[in-house]
Parts: sequence; C-alpha cells; structure tokens
Amino acid sequence: MIKAFFRYLSIFILSVATITGAVFLSLGFAVSYPAQKPEKADVIVVLGGDDGLRVEKGAELYNNGFAPNVLLTGIDARFYRPGRPNWRERRMRDLGVPKKAIRVDTESETTWEEAVNASETLQKHRWESAIVVSDPPHMLRIHQTWSRVFEGSSKKIILVSTEPDWWNTLLWWKNKTSYRFVISEIKKNIYYYAIYL
Repeated sequence: MIKAFFRYLSIFILSVATITGAVFLSLGFAVSYPAQKPEKADVIVVLGGDDGLRVEKGAELYNNGFAPNVLLTGIDARFYRPGRPNWRERRMRDLGVPKKAIRVDTESETTWEEAVNASETLQKHRWESAIVVSDPPHMLRIHQTWSRVFEGSSKKIILVSTEPDWWNTLLWWKNKTSYRFVISEIKKNIYYYAIYL
C-alpha cells in the first residue's frame, strides 16, 4: 500500500515536472509565434523602443518594395524637432529611405497608444494595410493589442519581426537578453490582457 502510494506520488511529481518544463521551454514560441512573412502594404510602422534593429528592418522592407511609406513611432515629443531629425530618422535615411517617405509619431508612449495612433494615421491617409515591425519576443503582445484596436476594421496588419542574434525560439532561456525579454513579455501580456483586452 505504501509502496503503491509512493509510486503514484513519484509518477505525479515527474508528470508535473515534465509539464512545467515543457511550458517553460515553449515560452519563446508563445511570445513570438504571431510573426509573419512580409507582404505588400501601404505603410511600414517601425515601433519605438528600438536599439537600431527595427529601423534597419523597416528600411530593408522599404528598399525591397514592401511599402512606399514608413511611420516611426515612440519618438519623444519633448526632444523632437522636425528640422532636426532624431537618430532613428537619420539612420533610416542613411539606409536609403527618402525623407518624404518618413512620418513620425511623437504622441505614443505605449504599445496600445502606438496601435491607436497608427489606426488614426491609416484612416487619415486612407491606407488599407500596414507592416508592423518589432522584435520577436514582443509579437504576442503586439498581436493582441493591434487586433483589439483594429477589431471590426477592414485594415490588414502584418507583423514582421527583426532577426536579432540574441534570439532563439527554443533556447531563449540561455541568453540573458532574450531571457529578460521573455519574462518581461509574459508579465506585460498579463497586464495588457487585464487592462486593455
């Protein structure tokens, strides 16, 4: 009787440990799975919080003819002067995107605000589709947020991720940067779900 109890307890503990391990390892996939292949669109929205990778990806997409317009979000209005482009605009232009193709959003401070303000920009310019560029671990939250903001709209949103050397969907936990992002994104997804969704 006691042996049977401990055998079942061991099986239970092993099962829980296996499931917990599988869930943990799959978090990299969970936060990045909404990323898509780029498609032709009216505008490329390069989200803020950038260290340069998003700008480079946005410029690459522009130069490959995926969209004729670029919208840079998350630029701090306190320090922005139209006559003095910030580093992201300068980098975009250095990468071959002409000044006339670049628009700047200085109002957005959160992912939710980026989606809301981008929605207004699309409406204003009568654009029907947008490529949204960010890093792999942010894709789930961006998908949830933008889907909610554009719910009931005919606008098409295509999520495209950068390709950072620190990102590995399966081995995300082995790199300090990706580990920090994944854990942070799990928390943010819970927060966004509770507040906005």
